[in-house]
Amino acid sequence: MPLRRLAILFVIALPLYGACSVTYLGTSGQMHEGESVARVADPSTLAPDPRTTREAVIQVYGARVAEWHGYFGVHTWLAVKRANAGEFVVYEVTRSQLLDTGSSVLISARVPDELWYGNAPELLRDVRGPGVDALIDRIDQAAHTYPFADRYRTWPGPNSNTFVAHVLREVPELRADLPATAVGKDYLGATPFARMPSGTGGQFNVFGVAGLAVGWEEGVELNLFGLTFGIDPNDLALKLPMLGRVGPKRNSRPVVIDAPATAALAAQDGASSR
Repeated sequence: MPLRRLAILFVIALPLYGACSVTYLGTSGQMHEGESVARVADPSTLAPDPRTTREAVIQVYGARVAEWHGYFGVHTWLAVKRANAGEFVVYEVTRSQLLDTGSSVLISARVPDELWYGNAPELLRDVRGPGVDALIDRIDQAAHTYPFADRYRTWPGPNSNTFVAHVLREVPELRADLPATAVGKDYLGATPFARMPSGTGGQFNVFGVAGLAVGWEEGVELNLFGLTFGIDPNDLALKLPMLGRVGPKRNSRPVVIDAPATAALAAQDGASSR
């Protein structure tokens, strides 16, 4: 009997949760109702002006995707600017790029914080300083060695979030925490084990459909059918399907890396050996 009551409660609660989530997202400004245009040249002012910002910059963004898919997921990308460069270069994956060129990886000079299908982006990570140029080199290398460039699948992956998670694992110094709505971030292909995108933990996942992830930055995440349920004790936040992060506002202040990562790690290793 208790199991039957639990099942009845679940059947009642699930559509109620879905309806409340759709209503909230529709009124919160995260979802754009209108014509579906992939990129809208209306920057959200989250990125610094490259003409006046001389230091190197790496930013990670996420924005809701188009139409009803946007209630469940976001599209993520990385934007980089080398020291003294006059423009940003964006690294991302799209289905249209795969159809046009045979590779889903798109590397282009564009406004980093453009609206995506009319939806305003969220700044997930902002790293700057003299040590960032070395990290940009590794981002470029990771983008060119992305193992799923010849395929794209909205669910459960590989998709744009799979790509960004791959790059972040190769550059763990960024310590970026991708949102629960980044469906596909946990897709690992035939390899079920990997470190977390932030580099602060590990995860087990079966083709992006089911898995468990634990990390200092991410907290504890359970993946079921590509949907993420979790808790982040550091930020006192819940991670839920559709709604994403529920808790205090994310800290998006720039993090400064003063020295190249390799030099910093070498100095740290030398100090620890004394």
